[in-house]
Amino acid sequence: MTSFPQIDAVYETHLPVRDLDRAVEFYHDTLGLELAYRQEARGMAFFWIGGQQTGMLGLWQAGSAPMRMVLHMAFRLGQEAVLAVPAELKAKGAEPLGFEGEPVREPVVIGWMPALTVYCKDPDGHSIEFLCPLPDAPDPDFGIGPWSRWLQR
Repeated sequence: MTSFPQIDAVYETHLPVRDLDRAVEFYHDTLGLELAYRQEARGMAFFWIGGQQTGMLGLWQAGSAPMRMVLHMAFRLGQEAVLAVPAELKAKGAEPLGFEGEPVREPVVIGWMPALTVYCKDPDGHSIEFLCPLPDAPDPDFGIGPWSRWLQR
């Protein structure tokens, strides 16, 4: 049996949104993504993530229904960038969140990975994560906690 070719990254993901204009404003103005293409007639917009060769996010206008799917995606950033995310989100009117959805002032670390991370919600309630894999050895006993506590270990 032959092995499947190694997958080294997620290139694109797509999200349903209730209000395309509001979602485009969030992803462009709040998160700073580059609008790649928008087609009003089909109710869709695409954004480059790190440029055309790196990744893409697609947003699709959907009807509101009583049971709608809420999704999660994570953007990979450098360590200094993740450390700056909470203040940047606050400055743009978005709430930085921890792993359990609690408001945070600094990123949290997921010890078993380990990864430095901050979350927020987009206008449709989708979970957006900003993540930097850390070069440190995994520490499952740490659990999930603030960056400042990780540094004090």
